[in-house]
Amino acid sequence: MGIIEMILLAVGLSMDAFAVSICKGLSMRKTNLKSMVICGSWFGGFQALMPLIGYLLGTLFAEAIRAFDHWVAFGLLVFIGISMLKEGLDKEDSCSLDSSSDLSVKNMFVMAVATSIDALAVGISLAMAGNVNIAMAVILIGVITFLMSALGVKMGCKLGCKFEKKAQLAGGIILIILGCKILLEHLGYLG
Repeated sequence: MGIIEMILLAVGLSMDAFAVSICKGLSMRKTNLKSMVICGSWFGGFQALMPLIGYLLGTLFAEAIRAFDHWVAFGLLVFIGISMLKEGLDKEDSCSLDSSSDLSVKNMFVMAVATSIDALAVGISLAMAGNVNIAMAVILIGVITFLMSALGVKMGCKLGCKFEKKAQLAGGIILIILGCKILLEHLGYLG
């Protein structure tokens, strides 16, 4: 997996955290650097940690499923992508469901775990895909999610929920495309 694919993967994974950060910003009368860093750190940290855990778990059983690992990677990425698309197309406004500006450890922990579960599955798919610099992937995922989350808080305070659904749609599309790319490479259709 090249640097461009890793950046696209990181952007795709960061979209849930970005959407939640927009909601956080929406509920704040005024944002400051501290609130942006808190959200960015929680979401970026967990988005970096979860694929690493998934990758380590995936490498434990990668040899046993080497013959169909590309199908597992494809399936996981497409499933996560479709889930994100469904959330993005859902008519319900999730910002109104969580309009709390609470940045407590308990609240941020729960939200960071909830938005990074898909990153665990992506980590497993990265182990199956093989030929991945996991350190680079984890760093890119963490940094990009940090930046997107900090930006999301600021945007939420300024603009509201206008971009939440679009971010989820974009993230879903990116993950589905990456899943298809992994499958097509392993089947020999892409060089």
